[in-house]
Amino acid sequence: MNNLIQTAAAREKLFIALYKSTFPSVAGYVSKMGGTFDAAKDIFQDALVIYYEKAISSDLVINSNEKAYLLGISKHLWLRKFKGDMLNTSLDGIDVTLDIEEQPSESKLLHFLETAGKKCMELLRSFYYDQVPLADAANLFGFSGVRSATVQKYKCLEKVRETIKERSLTYEDFLN
Repeated sequence: MNNLIQTAAAREKLFIALYKSTFPSVAGYVSKMGGTFDAAKDIFQDALVIYYEKAISSDLVINSNEKAYLLGISKHLWLRKFKGDMLNTSLDGIDVTLDIEEQPSESKLLHFLETAGKKCMELLRSFYYDQVPLADAANLFGFSGVRSATVQKYKCLEKVRETIKERSLTYEDFLN
């Protein structure tokens, strides 16, 4: 590595090649994480500086290739910047009121669970509410094994889903 970057022309050639091969990936990552093109350029420039400083000080140990190394540095820098920005974000102008009324209505939920039938209701209640293990539920409800209890629980949930789907219900329909 040191042989390659001893002359200015070699250094420029190396940086251009790294920029062409790696920057699109860095820009894509930063964009996906909510950053701008300018932020991606800043992050990548910082990554190149870190890469170069490590290369000339002989501290550089790359376990994969240079592109992966630079992408890793860029991701680390972005996450550190993003975390720092989040810590310094002001809460002014952000609505943080909690609406207690936005809880699903128990009676409406119960109504749709009842459409699956009494045995399904009891099985679902024992598993989700009473937290009875499926092995115990299998014995309790007379299933041949845990697998049968699992399949029956799935079928019960599917009955409820189908009822909701048939009526084209949304989450808002279950609110008080």
